[in-house]
Formats: sequence, structure tokens, C-alpha cells
Amino acid sequence: MNALRRRATAGAVVAGLLAGLVAAGPARAAGPVVLAQGHTDAIDVHYADGRLELRVNDDTVSPPVPRAVGDVTFQVLPGARTEVPDLPAFAFLGAPGTPIWMLPQVQDPALLWPGWNTTALAPGTFRGDGVRLSLVGVDGPGAVTVFDTSSLGEPNIRFRSTDGLPDSIDVPVHTHAHASWVFGATGRYTLTFQVDATLADGTALSTGPVPYRFVVGDAAEEPVSLSISGLAASYRPGETVTLQAVQTPRGPSTGYRWSSRPAGADAFTEIAGETGAAYRFTATEALDRTEYRVGLADGTSSPPVTLRVTSAPAPEGTSKSVTASIDPSAGALVISVLPEDRTVTLPPAALSPGGDAWETGGALRPVTVTDTRTGTPGWTVSGQVSGGFRATTGASFGAEHLGWTPAVVSQGAGQGVVAGPVATPGGSGLGTGAPLATAPAGRGRGTARLDAQLRLRVPTETAAGTYTGTLTLTVI
Repeated sequence: MNALRRRATAGAVVAGLLAGLVAAGPARAAGPVVLAQGHTDAIDVHYADGRLELRVNDDTVSPPVPRAVGDVTFQVLPGARTEVPDLPAFAFLGAPGTPIWMLPQVQDPALLWPGWNTTALAPGTFRGDGVRLSLVGVDGPGAVTVFDTSSLGEPNIRFRSTDGLPDSIDVPVHTHAHASWVFGATGRYTLTFQVDATLADGTALSTGPVPYRFVVGDAAEEPVSLSISGLAASYRPGETVTLQAVQTPRGPSTGYRWSSRPAGADAFTEIAGETGAAYRFTATEALDRTEYRVGLADGTSSPPVTLRVTSAPAPEGTSKSVTASIDPSAGALVISVLPEDRTVTLPPAALSPGGDAWETGGALRPVTVTDTRTGTPGWTVSGQVSGGFRATTGASFGAEHLGWTPAVVSQGAGQGVVAGPVATPGGSGLGTGAPLATAPAGRGRGTARLDAQLRLRVPTETAAGTYTGTLTLTVI
């Protein structure tokens, strides 16, 4: 009994931290961005490690930076408005004088100049030394046409949404090309592109459909709205609840702020560490009629949704009376982690906004503490990564580069569990014992579920590789 009161350890909880430091090529810039002026290779084709990929090469900044397609919104500024010329060769754009918004083939410094690029592809890699670029879908308020013109001024239609999709063109390796992009109305569009190729050995590759976001006109014309999906009509205690933030138009998958308001409470309280598009937790009777909402840093907020947790009574005639006794002298303090939650893999690291570090983060995943001891002396859970992180190549970095923001997911009635302070990477981080949560004397008896938002930040000179460390959780 005394030993249990002093210490209980959750064993070796392996945190497989995928630093994702790719040695080949420049680091990809992180975070959403709107590109409205200057040169960009909107459709930038890459091949590495058996995988065909689309990126955006942002040449509007110096030096240019690669970006994930999902992080970019391409804006066609109001100054792109023009009219269909009164020339038979351009009748495919509509009647003469019809307003259109066009990003021209020849660069206009006041507008965006998007193109496609295969200069990163090596000759001899693909059959025919080329790839096939297809526009497979258009969703928006108007027609979309991409065309270029010959040296004699004759238009050559590359992609056109009004006569059936997909439209495809064959693009040789080491191609860097531009064309005129024409939109028939202002508003928000999604253009879905796909690149397919066949390796020299006959292996077929595809990027799959990749959606590109375009805004024609003023980017502020359509306000962002938030809602929550995924909530069932009711839950039983112990079931997993998954709330999903839905942002319209679609935005980045992080940076959300989840908050809750228990039944009878006056105000919403922000849930620490929950910044992803999905918020998962376990239903308990204490959470019945709790309201949840999600917001953004700019103040945009969703309407609240209400959780219902019910314990359905057994039908008459099928119930039994069950009597059990609990020996108060057999109490214990136990910490546990479900088998499926013992490995945590973080997303590939990205360059920090300041360009001075590699950063990634994610949820620790639930940790359960159960205290059935008499006397309710209270308890503290702490975590430490002893020995730091090491890659199979032998490269390593210290545990001080990993930090966390603790959170209390749920706790029993009468408990007073409080989340621990933020452990900032770069200070002590998790290199020394960092508190995850504390229950004061008299307020610890029961079961509490804890979590934390992990944050990894390592120097830019850290060697590329996949690093693994062991996080040990201890309750005293």
C-alpha cells in the first residue's frame, strides 16, 4: 500500500517522433498564404522516393520557397478584369464585350503570373521523358479556361471547363511554361489538377487529384464561417466523441480554439492544447448537456453544439440486482495508457515562420489516472524523456527540444485535477520531470483522463532522420 502511494509508473511509453527532416531539396514553407502578384510555378511537379508530388514554387519572395498546395490561395485581383475581344479566334471565351478576369500569358507585374514546371524531373526517369497534366475538376461560379498563344497570336486551348473534363496535356521534363488563365466570374474556385506518369521500368505513378484554391476579385468578399460536424444524437459513457471543425471556405487544419460550457455554467472555457480540426474525448455522465464550440484567432466562432450522454435503463423484466462491496483498504494509485496510444508519431517537421528552427507537434493521446486510496492524499503526474532522441543513423538531440501544453480531458465528480504548466521547448522542456497534472489533497480520488499538446522545436542544423525517444510518465 505504501509503495503504491509513493510511485506508480506507466512503463515505457514510446513516442516515435517523426522529425521529418528531409535532406534532399529546400525546406517547405509552413502556414497559409495568399499569392496575388508576381511569378509562381503553381503546378510544380516533383518525383522522389517513388512518389510523384505537386507543390507550389513561390517565386513572389526572394529567395523562392516551396509550399504545400493546401497552404496556398491564388488570388486573381480585380485589376485582371477585361473583356472578350471582338475577334473570331477568341469566341471560345464568350460573346465580344463579355467581362472576364484574366491572368495573361505575358507577365503583368500588377497581377499573379502562374505557370507549370517540370524542371525538377530528371531525363530518363519516365517513359517518353514526360508527364501528363490534367485538369480533372472545376468548382466555382464561372467558366475556367487556360490557353496559350502561338507566335502568330493564334490561341491554343489547354484546359476548358465548359466542354467536359478532364482535359490533359503532355508536358516534357525540364519544361517551364506559362499561359493565360481566364475566369468567367468573381468568387471562389477550386481547380483540381492531377499528374500521371510511367517510370522507365513500367511502374505507373499518379499524384491523385490535388485541389487548388483560387479567389477571383476581392478576397474578403466571402466571409469565413465555422460549424461543427460529427456529433451523434447521444452517447453512452465510455464512447469516443469526435467533433470536427468545418471551415467554409476550407482553410488550414490547425489554429482552431476549442471551448466548452458545462450545463449551468455562465461562460465558455477554452480547452488547453486543442488546436486541431478534430477534438476527440470520452463521453462521461458528467459531460451530459455540455456545449462545445470552435473558433479562430480572428474571432470567428461556430454555433455551439450540445453533447448528450445517457445511460439507457434496461427493459422491464430483463434487469437483475447486482450487489458488490468495495474494500477501502485495497485502494491504489494507478496510471495507465491504452496499448493503441503507446506510440505517438508526429507529422513531418516544417520550417518555423522565422526560418530559425524545425517545428512539429501533435497530441500526446490520453493518459488515465485512477486513485482509489483512502485518505485522498492527492497526486502529481509528471513526464520525462530520459536520454533524448536518437535516429537509426546515430544522430541525436536532447529532450529539452520537446515541450508540451497539458490538458485535463475529463475527471470524476468531486475531483479537482489541474493541468500542469506549459513546458516550453528550448528551456528545460521534457528533459527534466515536467508536471502533466496535479490533484490536491482531498480532491484526487476517482478517475481522470489527461492529455497534452506536444511541441517539438529543433535547430535547423539538426541532421535529417526519424528520431525516437521514450517518454516515461510517473504518478506520485
